[in-house]
Amino acid sequence: MRPVIPYVTAALLFGLGVYGVLRRRNAVLVLMAVELMLNAVNLILVTADTTARSVLPHSGQVFALFVIVLAAAEIGVGLAIVLQLYRLRATVAVDEVPLTEPAESLRPAGMPQPAAASAGQHPEVGR
Repeated sequence: MRPVIPYVTAALLFGLGVYGVLRRRNAVLVLMAVELMLNAVNLILVTADTTARSVLPHSGQVFALFVIVLAAAEIGVGLAIVLQLYRLRATVAVDEVPLTEPAESLRPAGMPQPAAASAGQHPEVGR
């Protein structure tokens, strides 16, 4: 089998994923672009496993399975972060997320401040 077609397809998928990560503003679309890149890596691993006979049989397929598990975990954590971002900011635009904001401003409305923060001292100092 000639591996040129799967390698070119994987390169195109990976390039499309990189373009999506660099150009998209929506966090969900960025996660989808990362998934495209991971699927391109899976295609390369499986193609390399079938074309190059290595010492370990089916090692590319095993690595592809690990990448699939990693992608599932990434989507679970990523979507949880996106949902929390939407709850706090009412937007999922990546370029509107402040990276240098203090932690107190990230507290949801209606949640009281800790006693130490409101008194201006450390909780162990007054004891």
